[in-house]
Amino acid sequence: MIEMTLREIAEIVGGTLHDVPDPAVTVTGAVEFDSRRINSGDLFLALPGARVDGHDYAAGAVAAGAVAVLAARPVGVPAVVVSPAGQQADGGSAYVLAHDTDGSAAAVLTALAKLARASVDRLAASGELTVVGVTGSSGKTSTKDLLAKVLAPLGTVVAPPESFNNELGFPWTALRADAGTRFLVLELSARGPGHIKALTEIAPPSIAVVLNVGTAHLGEFGSREAIAQAKGELVEALAPSGVAVLNADDPNVAAMATRTVGRVVTAGQSQSADVRALDVQLDESARARFTLRANGSEVPVHLSVHGEHQVANALSAAAVALECGADLETVARSLSSARAASKHRMDVRTRPDGVTIVNDSYNANPDSVRAALKALVTMARAGAHGGPGGKRRSWAVLGEMAELGADSVVEHDRIGRLAVRLDVDRLIVVGTGRPSHALHQGAVMEGSWGEESILVPDIAAALEVLDEELAADDVVLVKASNSVGLWAVAEHLAPGIAAPGAGTEGSEVPPVDTEAGR
Repeated sequence: MIEMTLREIAEIVGGTLHDVPDPAVTVTGAVEFDSRRINSGDLFLALPGARVDGHDYAAGAVAAGAVAVLAARPVGVPAVVVSPAGQQADGGSAYVLAHDTDGSAAAVLTALAKLARASVDRLAASGELTVVGVTGSSGKTSTKDLLAKVLAPLGTVVAPPESFNNELGFPWTALRADAGTRFLVLELSARGPGHIKALTEIAPPSIAVVLNVGTAHLGEFGSREAIAQAKGELVEALAPSGVAVLNADDPNVAAMATRTVGRVVTAGQSQSADVRALDVQLDESARARFTLRANGSEVPVHLSVHGEHQVANALSAAAVALECGADLETVARSLSSARAASKHRMDVRTRPDGVTIVNDSYNANPDSVRAALKALVTMARAGAHGGPGGKRRSWAVLGEMAELGADSVVEHDRIGRLAVRLDVDRLIVVGTGRPSHALHQGAVMEGSWGEESILVPDIAAALEVLDEELAADDVVLVKASNSVGLWAVAEHLAPGIAAPGAGTEGSEVPPVDTEAGR
């Protein structure tokens, strides 16, 4: 965050100062919503959650070094207080928080959004800051990590440490940028129409990246067309000087070219793509090799991240870096050396006995599960220890894909059938609800499977099966929506597997309707 006095902050957010002896005192650090992470010079965000109210931790935050608190009511220590009645909805959160009966949480989030916008505007006015926004039904976090890697040779990059892409994490990330920041990379998510638009008003993008339009959050949107409409809000936010990076291989994304006044750059394997991958091949660990073509030149790339779906993510990252002035060779080197930097996302670890665990348990939707299953069977077909002979036994430990609405049962059935068609050896479905039953039954009904698919009620039961039957050199995929908590399976199978790669910092940003502001 750029340095601001408490008087300035109060003016920006429309708040009043309480218990502040000197309005000219300056916030020199960060804005933090977790009092356990406060350092000297920070501003503490007292956000009311469903179970924890940040106001209860205000005094402790100031004692730990916070200059003041951004709060919805006086807290007995220096504070900028915003009134729920004084905050305008069009300046902040477009989300409805079920627990926020008095509007306090919305008021604090709206104030946070205004503060982030003021900070970004000041940095952008200098001409040194480029804001890169990324959205898509899947791949946002992986692409964000790749962007941080390919842009680093050009200057200091601020990017979210995890999936900080909602009305709390997005402005929190934007406020990490300071005068030394050259690139601010931001994820944008949506649970309904207007959500992405609201986020772009906090940090208007210079470059907008749309990866894909899938079926994630189908239950909230109702149709793929509605999802496409929402994702396109990102490119609509561009100024004429902006750049839209669109996936040429996704018709719903390519069609967004007509929805922006910015210049359009396409990325993909299509012949028409401006930034293109040729001759894509996968190695024994499902890492892609391809020739990167752009601006009339070609260079080889060998990704270190796993899964063929990473090719599209890498091409989008490459397109952004090239637009920002990177040369093709440097982009290729950066892509080839980039590793998974966010936990629980295609994190591949191998035990001493040769068992490989693919921990992709952070989230799941039909598109991402299909991609992960294909990566699993690629690894299994490579043979023991990556050798050419003998197929390794493959396991898929899958849980429910949330937020699919009326299509949930059908989509889970399709995934079960796909596991059979891909020749996954063993399937463990975790859960007791209709979607889990549909996934299991889809596998059973697709082929001649008997005990190859097992439906278990919980994680403990899944671990019991794995502990008894897992053998040396097997490959295990663990994937489900975040709420299922299947990373516990990966952690059990290989202690420490959940540890993120280089470049991760901090803790996961909580959803704002659960436990923020502590």
